[in-house]
Amino acid sequence: MHKLLRQIPSVDECLLALLHDEILAEIPAGLLKKGIRVVLEAQRQEILSGKEIAADALTLPVLLSQIKAAILALNQPRFRRVINATGVIIHTNLGRSVLPESAALVLAQAAINYSNLEFDLAAGKRGSRYALVEELLCELSGAEAALVVNNNAAAVLIALDTLAKGKEAIVSRGQLVEIGGSFRIPEVMARSGAKLVEVGATNRTHLKDYQQAINAETGLLLKVHTSNYRIIGFTSAVSNEELVQLGHEHNLPVMEDLGSGCLVDLSPFGLEKEPTVQEVVASGVDVVTFSGDKLLGGPQAGIILGKREIIEQIKKNPLNRALRIDKFTLASLEAVLRLYRDPITVCERIPTLQMISAPLALVGQRAEQLVALLQERISKFCAVQTVDTLAQVGGGAMPEQHLASRGVELRPSFMRVSRLEKELRSLAVPVIGRIEDDRLLLDMRTVREDELILIAEGLEQIFQRGGEAL
Repeated sequence: MHKLLRQIPSVDECLLALLHDEILAEIPAGLLKKGIRVVLEAQRQEILSGKEIAADALTLPVLLSQIKAAILALNQPRFRRVINATGVIIHTNLGRSVLPESAALVLAQAAINYSNLEFDLAAGKRGSRYALVEELLCELSGAEAALVVNNNAAAVLIALDTLAKGKEAIVSRGQLVEIGGSFRIPEVMARSGAKLVEVGATNRTHLKDYQQAINAETGLLLKVHTSNYRIIGFTSAVSNEELVQLGHEHNLPVMEDLGSGCLVDLSPFGLEKEPTVQEVVASGVDVVTFSGDKLLGGPQAGIILGKREIIEQIKKNPLNRALRIDKFTLASLEAVLRLYRDPITVCERIPTLQMISAPLALVGQRAEQLVALLQERISKFCAVQTVDTLAQVGGGAMPEQHLASRGVELRPSFMRVSRLEKELRSLAVPVIGRIEDDRLLLDMRTVREDELILIAEGLEQIFQRGGEAL
């Protein structure tokens, strides 16, 4: 054991051997030493554990190969681009909506230049960051006023804190949803200081349920759109118009949390009709909240629309300072909203809407292109063919609804499907697919045409490595 330990080269020896490696030339010396120590310590632990060590395992050339791989891994950015081949369009784990190129260009300009974030160019004095998108939001939605905070949970929180803190907020029992990360509407309400009053039953709520719950302590009538689940069968719900009328009779504001709000009717693309933001605003509710990075196709944001008097109250809430958006969110959100001014081209220019609306024939062409690329490269290692698949909108939107899609099926001949899935995740540009029935599926509805070659080259690299090892 001591003899083996003495054979391990020193950090300085390894560092000297790596000095002229061009691939590592730009990596700081501190990181080089860290990678060396990681590998050398791993060797020490194997020896001390009594594990049998091969005769050449501790030679400098062998160790340098491991050290180089360790250094490159340590130098790899943690936040990375991936290729989404899952078929889930608004994938919460993969960054939700992809921004349009026009928004990315605006983001770059905001990053490298000064901007009029809080400067009124016309007046030559301090301005409001919210004014940069408020007019556009009102134009597109029909609302009197608007405010944007950093996500939709924050939008709900600040609206409830402003309108119902210390008061009762009445909500249907069937709308007490749980959103991502195990956050629940009752918990958000409790944190805001509003007192939850549940009415109705899980599947049926009537107007009289709200009427009977209203008292001197009531501060708000709340409606939560069930965008991430469905109750079907024997159901009943109160319309916005009925709730607004009741609110007016008792001088109570009515608020609706849309969750994943959309400015475009997506039913022509085979999805069930969802209320658009414009329709909800037109119904007369006082406050509407929804996400910016779901069906809207923009950056993470919580958008609050409504009556001017109420939005002004929310703007003055001290929480607004803690929840405000930065220049990057503002820049990209404005760029995305501007695209909605042209309803004819918006579905082609916003990636989320483009993926939802893409004709099945176009998706199928991408699948066939990828199969052609793969048959040239990996046919002797893996069976490849196009297959019918079902894609999803995702992001907690439109549950139980699917979009017909086409994908590529991979059945490797000498490795497990789970191993192939893991190898794809380890590529320089990771590819994320899904396993079904002992096969790996790459759904083309969420893959761009320019990503096909990256997938093909990555798979070729994986199977070449595996073939050499056989």
